[in-house]
Amino acid sequence: HYWPTLKSDCKDYVQRCKECQQFGNTHRQPPKVLHQMASPWPFAQWRMDILGPFSLAKGQLKFLLVVVDYFTKWIEVCPLAKITVKNVQKFTWKNIICRFDIPHSLITDNGRQFIVHNFESFLQELDIKHLATLVEHPQTNGQAEAANKDILRELKK
Repeated sequence: HYWPTLKSDCKDYVQRCKECQQFGNTHRQPPKVLHQMASPWPFAQWRMDILGPFSLAKGQLKFLLVVVDYFTKWIEVCPLAKITVKNVQKFTWKNIICRFDIPHSLITDNGRQFIVHNFESFLQELDIKHLATLVEHPQTNGQAEAANKDILRELKK
C-alpha cells in the first residue's frame, strides 16, 4: 500500500498519545560531542548508583542499589532498606566480585556511603580503582544514569 503521509501521521499519533508522552524515552539534552571511554573486557569496569527513597515495600525496602557493567551493559539491582557502607560492601562482594571476578574499576558518585574510609579500604585491598564523580554532574556516570532511567520508567508502569 502507498501511504505518502505515513511518517507525519505516526508522529502526530505519538504526540497525541498520553502514555507515549508520559513514559516515552525522550531526549531533552542537545547533541554533544561523544567521548570514547573504553572498557578493556567484560566486567572490568562497573558503574554504581543508588535510587530512592521509594514508598516502602515489603521488608521496609525503599532504595535500589544499581550497578552496570560498562562493556556488556549488564545490570545488577539490589533492593535495600538502608543505604549503609556495610550493605554496599556486601552487595559489591556478593553480586560483583563473587559472580564476575574482581573488577579493574568502580565508578560512583560522591555519596557518603561510597567515599567513606571503610569502603575505600575495601576497594583498595582488592586493588579496585575507585573513580568518584560529582553528584551535581550525573552525566559523568552516564551508563548508571541511563540504567536508572530505564528502571524508573519500568517501575512507573
